[in-house]
Amino acid sequence: MGKDEKEEWKNASMTEREEAIACCLALQDVYEDYPFHDPNWCVMRHKKNQKTFAYIFERAGHIWINVKCDTQWRDFWRETFPSVIPGYHMNKEHWNSIILDGSVPNREICRMIEESYDLIKPKGKRSLL
Repeated sequence: MGKDEKEEWKNASMTEREEAIACCLALQDVYEDYPFHDPNWCVMRHKKNQKTFAYIFERAGHIWINVKCDTQWRDFWRETFPSVIPGYHMNKEHWNSIILDGSVPNREICRMIEESYDLIKPKGKRSLL
């Protein structure tokens, strides 16, 4: 992918489940899981601690992604994009839902996914000294 193509992709807006999964799989040590025995619900997890950082599902004719968010950023995302709302079936304080309706640029969707990943990934071992 050339420089112009990369810039075009960042400014485009994903609408498909496969695009969301690919964005998640680009992160280190992650895998997709289907624990609910329902192919509509894809769960993205970290391999080392099995914690979930994204739920990807279809609802009301669009693909949705539930992502964990830092409470300091939660309202920023909700106020910036009307299609980022309190997490569907999640703790509204710590999770947002991104509705992939074409209104949120890829770069921002991937940024929210990366922030969610950073919140759940294993932390380095702390020294007792």
